[in-house]
Amino acid sequence: MPAHGQQSHDRIRALLRRSDRDARLEPTGPERRRMAAARRSLAALETGRPVYGVTHGFGPLVGHRADADPEAQGLGLVRHLAVGQGEPLPPDVSRTAVWLRLRGMTLGHSAVDPAVWRSLADQWNAGFTPVVPQEGSLSASGDLVPLAHAALAAAGDGQEAWWHEAGAWTRRPARDVLRDLGRAPVRWEARSALAFVNGSSACLARALHTHREALALTRAAAAVTGRTVALLGCSGEPYEDALSRVRNQPGQRTVAAWIREETSGRLEPGPDRTLQERYSLRCAPQVLGAVLDQLDHQGHVLLNEAEGCTDNPVFVDDRLLHGGNFHAAPVALASESHASCLQQVAYLLERQLALVLDPAANGGLPPLLTPRPGAGSGFAGVQIAATSHLARLRQLGHPASFTAVPTNLHNQDHVPMALNNANAVAGMTDRAWWILGSLLLAVNQLTRLTRGPAGTGLWPRLLHRFPPLDRDRPLADEVAAAAEAARSYFLEPEPGAPLRSAPHGTPVPATT
Repeated sequence: MPAHGQQSHDRIRALLRRSDRDARLEPTGPERRRMAAARRSLAALETGRPVYGVTHGFGPLVGHRADADPEAQGLGLVRHLAVGQGEPLPPDVSRTAVWLRLRGMTLGHSAVDPAVWRSLADQWNAGFTPVVPQEGSLSASGDLVPLAHAALAAAGDGQEAWWHEAGAWTRRPARDVLRDLGRAPVRWEARSALAFVNGSSACLARALHTHREALALTRAAAAVTGRTVALLGCSGEPYEDALSRVRNQPGQRTVAAWIREETSGRLEPGPDRTLQERYSLRCAPQVLGAVLDQLDHQGHVLLNEAEGCTDNPVFVDDRLLHGGNFHAAPVALASESHASCLQQVAYLLERQLALVLDPAANGGLPPLLTPRPGAGSGFAGVQIAATSHLARLRQLGHPASFTAVPTNLHNQDHVPMALNNANAVAGMTDRAWWILGSLLLAVNQLTRLTRGPAGTGLWPRLLHRFPPLDRDRPLADEVAAAAEAARSYFLEPEPGAPLRSAPHGTPVPATT
């Protein structure tokens, strides 16, 4: 039996590696045969049966005949949908979204033109990455609007693409990027164009990347909890495996093990500590463990979506089926769970920051951890900003599916708003990392004021990088740098290293 949480995490990490900038996508023999067979089935049907988007129009116009020219029909589809706005999706998310579309087509249900698939794959393998606006999708007939921008970029039709050079991404006209990569523009026809835009891949790509960030944040929160417990001399009883075992929640046992790693197994409280600590320390295994269990569940939901076919219509066993596999309700609900999880982690971190700054809870250390109270304000500004970040994070966490509105002549009368959710959760993730960075700087100062050990792993790196706060100074850049240091460390604890298991069979990233 796999260790708790490890299977879905490892599979998501592997999936994202298969879609990164250096990856390559090549169909297997069975995949090529499946795509060709589905295309032959479509050709056999075209003169004998109505086919959505091929013989007839799109959406509420399905009762009208399609353009007799398949290329004109396909280009008309993607051109009228290219109405996205706002900031673009990050390049790695765009690459994952295109990879998901291409991979889904290899299942042999979409009846795409194999030549179009090959052209798209050649572009992607060469590094072609479309600039995709993140605003404008209902995620109901798939992510039509953002994927239409990607489709037009692939055709070199008036869009932009990302260009990667000297470790940085810049935006350039898509046609110029295709030329410099030596790749021809795609020539869309009706069925291939519809199959490309009519899937849940933009919201799914966004959610997969955020899922990985949320897991790293949870691991980081457990580590900083253990570090704080050790520096303050708190009791180790709340983190004993025996206590978690009788609760019967696997995530709690995992998090308790992570916390114990930072305390070196010490269980006896210091002479000045209270019998029971505030909940932000004492209940960290319960809170973060519940988050971990939810992430494990949502990871499986997202992986199932990534491994399925999410367009319409589809061929199954030589039958053409019109339906609604493009409706991204699974991704929407997973993202809403992500929002709840991130709020719990961020709330816990913000409360721990308040605890370590408070003389009533930090063992009588100076208020706000300044050695010059009155003459200095220490971490007062950092705490104010962290509280603001938490408030904004909570605003972003409102379920987007609650805001759905019927549209498209009431053809799309029930929509999930999954990409809106996933984009909002990405914004929540940024703010959770900022709150963590704020706490890390405070714990760094706590280490110096308590003359605690340098520790291992991340902690000596932070001590080396960030000087003591002897006098007030601007800390905005240091908060961001501490957050990024933790993000890099916990997102890939040691590049390429697999997860190892805690003694009771739970996953713990390797540390040095």
